[in-house]
Amino acid sequence: MARIKPTQDCHAWAIPVPRISQNGFLRNSDIAELLALAAEDSKMPLQKALKRASRKALMWPEEAALILQEGRSLTELPAVGPTLNRIIRAWIEDPPSIPRPPEIRQHFLTATETQNVLAKKPGWAASLNGDLQMHTVWSDGSGSIEDMARTALDRGYQFIAITDHSKGLKIAGGINEQQLEQQAEEIRSVNAKLQAEGARFQVLRSIELNLSPAGDGDMEHACLQKVDVVLGCFHSALRRKEDQTERYLAGLRNPDIQILGHPRGRIYNFRPGLSADWEQVFAVAAELDKAVEIDGYPDRQDLSLDLLKLAKKSGCRISLGTDSHDSSQLRFMDYSLAAAIRAEISRDRILNFMSVDELRAWVEHVRSSSPA
Repeated sequence: MARIKPTQDCHAWAIPVPRISQNGFLRNSDIAELLALAAEDSKMPLQKALKRASRKALMWPEEAALILQEGRSLTELPAVGPTLNRIIRAWIEDPPSIPRPPEIRQHFLTATETQNVLAKKPGWAASLNGDLQMHTVWSDGSGSIEDMARTALDRGYQFIAITDHSKGLKIAGGINEQQLEQQAEEIRSVNAKLQAEGARFQVLRSIELNLSPAGDGDMEHACLQKVDVVLGCFHSALRRKEDQTERYLAGLRNPDIQILGHPRGRIYNFRPGLSADWEQVFAVAAELDKAVEIDGYPDRQDLSLDLLKLAKKSGCRISLGTDSHDSSQLRFMDYSLAAAIRAEISRDRILNFMSVDELRAWVEHVRSSSPA
């Protein structure tokens, strides 16, 4: 298929590809792919604008085509200025055919798609008890623990887990054992304050443990035993092409972790993530009664829908986390929930529908069952 590329003046697009029906409806997911394709043959600064808009299209709260139908400007949407307004308008008015996205952009939901999924299952969001991944000013987030807690309380949650990065991930401001203990004091203070106000809510102590490719953590075992739940994540050697099954099995067998976070390590239009024998990985997670995560950050959405269907077959537990770095991003839970619904995961396999007491009992069971 011929490339989709800008004309010389950038005021329109030359699209030398077959057209779909004039009555065709371009969804935001289609526009995201067209923007990414156009960026491949564009020069700076237009290339940067196209790539940024492609990513932001995953988060647009309304369908661009409907905005045009209402006579409004697409510049209302994040990352869309006058030039991209003209480009996208031309696509919507005369839709091109769109090839299947490459792996690096496959299986990503848009905000409007999540809204449609959740609207059909309103009980899911209403019954959700908490969020199990987020970051604060203690590492690379911009919100305080109290900021995150109050926003979660407004969402009707009973708990959140504060999962700031551990010390090995210096680029993300990872905290050491002493800082983790200091953070515990702040968490106790926030919990006491909220309980004095009558809130039935708890901030849980947690951490995003940095795992080496060999599955080893970077914090002392005794320190990790004091937190409520441990999320383990890989952050290095994420572009390896060879099978990484053994890495995942080693990570799951690490006795310090209960949840394997953003397993593939993929990022939209930047990194496809790692490959493995996923059926074996999920089978071991189920055997150990550990959870794998659906990271709801729009750029990650990891695990993706295709892998979640395999995870469902294995019967392993699922954890939902937004990977929020400020309180406004707690809304990213919509992506995690919609993916779980699409994959037909049963709610009784999802940690976030547990009560605090049930969650703690599960963690204790996993810890007591893990070899020392």
